[in-house]
Amino acid sequence: MSYSGTRWAGSTYRPTFFGGFSLFPPVIKALLVVNVAVWLLLDVLLQPFRYHDVPIFAIFAEYLALWPLGENFWPWQVFTYMFLHGGLFHLLFNMLALWMFGMELETVWGSRRFLVFYLACGVAAGVANILVAPLLGQTAPTVGASGAVFGVLIAFAMLFPDRPIYLYFLLPVKAKYLVAAYIGLELFYGISNTTDGIAHVAHLGGAAAGFLMVLALRSGFSLGWLWPAERPKPDTGAYTNVRFIRREPVVTDAHFQDLESDGADQGAKGRQSVTQEMVDAILDKINREGYQSLTEAEKKILTEASKHIN
Repeated sequence: MSYSGTRWAGSTYRPTFFGGFSLFPPVIKALLVVNVAVWLLLDVLLQPFRYHDVPIFAIFAEYLALWPLGENFWPWQVFTYMFLHGGLFHLLFNMLALWMFGMELETVWGSRRFLVFYLACGVAAGVANILVAPLLGQTAPTVGASGAVFGVLIAFAMLFPDRPIYLYFLLPVKAKYLVAAYIGLELFYGISNTTDGIAHVAHLGGAAAGFLMVLALRSGFSLGWLWPAERPKPDTGAYTNVRFIRREPVVTDAHFQDLESDGADQGAKGRQSVTQEMVDAILDKINREGYQSLTEAEKKILTEASKHIN
């Protein structure tokens, strides 16, 4: 599975899928590193060691995995469980989905907001699991970032509903349809109380939390206690960053001038004036169709306009 997307790197849009680890946003990078490090520590490095005939990794799992309410449950488990995984493929699937769909969300929202959203979805997924799963007869401990990742999937589908997702790198499916299919499957397996060892209730809880948070923000509700506001930057006389989403404009009455034409220097007569409306139109096109849909002229407008943005 892959998707056709873009990211805001510095002040210039760039294709994302083969960008390399150095191009990952900071929160995505930190989450990948932490999840992989925890898996390596518990499932690889500590695997051979035992304490009083009890495997060391099992001791960590007893206190960090999410257990049903009872003697093995501790409040911090609704947070720590999302950094443990049940195997290599479980880890890889979650981290791949987080990388593919989380990069653009962090780029649009900012790192602090994305981190709060991700953790809130994970905690909500854990709470839903300990409240609902026992009613379905599911009493095994829960591990994995899947609940938080499902919140990310929902948010991506709500912000970029028509973005094509390429199943097996071949078949394009719009994000809104693919995510809706995933949620439908989770509902089916959750209601049917399957014994496949997957925490479907946690997945649905994370997805519901993500849906409600994005919906509340769209409806104008204030989530200031949960959704940190960005501090205003000091006025340096320069233009501030252009937002990806037009519904929250940052630049007003801005004009980008002196666009080079056909390789002419800064004093060339062939320059043209680039207005904020032109930039907005190009950003909207990227939002709808992806970076690859831009013409060379549109790419040049973004590149040159970015030089005038702090």
